[in-house]
Amino acid sequence: MLPLSGITVVTLEQAVAAPFATRQLADVGARVIKVERPGGGDFARGYDTAVAGQSSYFAWLNRGKESIQLDVKSEQGRRVMRELVARADVFVQNLAPGAAERAGCGAAELTARHRRLICCSISGYGPDGPYASKKAYDLLVQCEAGLLSVTGTPEQPSKAGISVADIAAGMYAYSGVLTALFERERSGHGSSFDVAMLDALGEWMSQPYYYHVVGGHPVRRTGARHASISPYGPYAAADGQVFIGLQNDREWAVLCERVLRRPELIADSRFATNPDRLAHDADVTVIIEQALAALHCDQVTALLDEAGIASARMRTPDQFAAHPQLAARDRWREVDSPGGRVRALLPPVTVPGQEAAMGAIPAAGQHTASILAELGLAAAE
Repeated sequence: MLPLSGITVVTLEQAVAAPFATRQLADVGARVIKVERPGGGDFARGYDTAVAGQSSYFAWLNRGKESIQLDVKSEQGRRVMRELVARADVFVQNLAPGAAERAGCGAAELTARHRRLICCSISGYGPDGPYASKKAYDLLVQCEAGLLSVTGTPEQPSKAGISVADIAAGMYAYSGVLTALFERERSGHGSSFDVAMLDALGEWMSQPYYYHVVGGHPVRRTGARHASISPYGPYAAADGQVFIGLQNDREWAVLCERVLRRPELIADSRFATNPDRLAHDADVTVIIEQALAALHCDQVTALLDEAGIASARMRTPDQFAAHPQLAARDRWREVDSPGGRVRALLPPVTVPGQEAAMGAIPAAGQHTASILAELGLAAAE
């Protein structure tokens, strides 16, 4: 019995943010019914064909769901939606601004009709304000939230390599649904809430905001280096780079004494505190790389581990897939898909004695007939 067993989620979703939220609900036991448009379904199905003929995005975000294809612009489609929502605990949507309302699935209308229903609406910029009707995609929200201004090199801003605005919104939608379900257990009433991608990613931009706007320190784009901590980033050794991360002055002293073999640096006023080291980051880099120049990366990593200094090696996706830590902890599973079984990581939350559902990835409309039959609408539809 998983935590959300017996909970039904109906979702009018597409792309990343809402599917990420509802996939996590499915992983912990909820029944998730994904409503897709006739024909191609969720447009994320067409992003690529990398996973047994399916989109890498879709395979990641949609396991464990049932897919029904409905034209929610038609009266028949709306009738089925009404029946689905009437039996649901949670309704999630991330359609274009105003589309849910036009389909008769606006949060105000649904919560007025269904007292215990929880409605989650995900948008780019929120339900009001001058940007309310503006279309929003991940890169564009990264721009609006200021992320690109702090990511990249001094010469060139860069987007994050994954869909961080969508992922942030999906995580807050997921936690919002869980919070609303808990609240319903106390009050007996459902509720509705909104998650804006700008708000979600804006929360994650709070540290640069405080550092730059409140503290008055312009945030620099520093590539793979940290903009406000030193030393923190990649440092050259004899056969490559090792990433080193320090968090405090005690760790700097340990690094100087046990790895760099330069204990005199501990008393050097240029490096006494993190702000001092940041101001002299170029000198810090020269000192570290001189000490590592004759050592291979494996030797450096061993020294750092022995000294208790955090480090890492940069891995490619295929190297990550073969990561020894994931293998040792048995973190990979296989899930069914229309094109065959595919590997998938277990969700990050680990509960002793309990494993996530991790159901199959559905084909578009795979469950249309069975869901309609369940609603008693098979003959009519």
